[in-house]
Amino acid sequence: MPVRSGWLSPDGQSREDTRLVSLGALTPTSAVATRSGILPGSPDGQWRISGFTLTGTPNTMTVSVSPGRAVLQGTDSQGAYPVALTGYLPLTFADGDALYDRIDLVVLRVYDHAYDGQDRTEAVVEIIPGTPAATPAVEPVPALAIPLYQVTVAKGASAGGGGLAWSSVLADRRTPTVAVGGILSVTSDTAIGSYPGQYRDINGQLQRWTGSAWADYPVLPTWQSWTPNWTTGTGSATPSYGNATVNCRYLKSGTTVHLNFSIQFGTTTNFGTSPTTADNWRFSLPVPASAAHPVIGFAELSATNAARLMGRIYLATTNTFELNIGTGRVDAATIAGPNQGTADSLSPWTWAASHAVRGTATYEAAS
Repeated sequence: MPVRSGWLSPDGQSREDTRLVSLGALTPTSAVATRSGILPGSPDGQWRISGFTLTGTPNTMTVSVSPGRAVLQGTDSQGAYPVALTGYLPLTFADGDALYDRIDLVVLRVYDHAYDGQDRTEAVVEIIPGTPAATPAVEPVPALAIPLYQVTVAKGASAGGGGLAWSSVLADRRTPTVAVGGILSVTSDTAIGSYPGQYRDINGQLQRWTGSAWADYPVLPTWQSWTPNWTTGTGSATPSYGNATVNCRYLKSGTTVHLNFSIQFGTTTNFGTSPTTADNWRFSLPVPASAAHPVIGFAELSATNAARLMGRIYLATTNTFELNIGTGRVDAATIAGPNQGTADSLSPWTWAASHAVRGTATYEAAS
């Protein structure tokens, strides 16, 4: 019968029963299989994975493997094998080849005679020696094993010759596994996710499995372009851009909106029919604001290098902003009284081709 139970049968449970049911809450890779890996964490909380760490003894060919816990998944029907290393374990690498380097693979492996027929039933940490070559390759990982480290053994290396330079020959191959809903902590991982909504931390960046790919989470805001509608407060003498150069960008993060704009008027820009100083310019916002506000940023209004001044950007409505003339011209030329106040087609001067407005602002969005 395919239904397995743990700690239920009055006649006892098989080893397969125990492997299948007790680990069912770990990261799934199928309906009944579990992701193989090392359980993450360290006693001081500093490291992603501390279990099964290899530490080389200087001037020797020997390493020490630190205690840790892991899960190794067999076939779906075979179940997952929980493994624990409870004390430090020494491993000694064979001397290097006389001519070529080789790459040894250190693995955590389970032998189960009932499935592999190898007359062994045990979990081991073992070295799979590589083949010496001019360009050495890493040996494949055996069935029912997970890689821990690959170790480059230099030609001629030996304990009598100074051993291995441990700081440069070890390459960490460990990967973690966690409970369902837990966040996988990895540094490099090509495995697909198990279910939409699964999370992992890869080198400090939180990612979510979408069902087809890992995506950064939360989704980071990006700058987008927008073209403001250019109108007037009176609705009369409506201008139009024509061949103006309009470069406007905004970024929305939560309810905070950052924007910048650069508008340089062109030869076909229309500043409205019979405009007056009452026809104050209005530019639409990229997204509605939570409320009108007297100041959200500043802008430069320029006709020439000398005819320039600064303006205050304020929200006339929750959908538009205006440019309030805030300073005198840099060349100290007088601005006539009717042309002070808010920018329009005649203020602070009569606008023409090549004139420009440029500014930046930040405001609170309505939602």
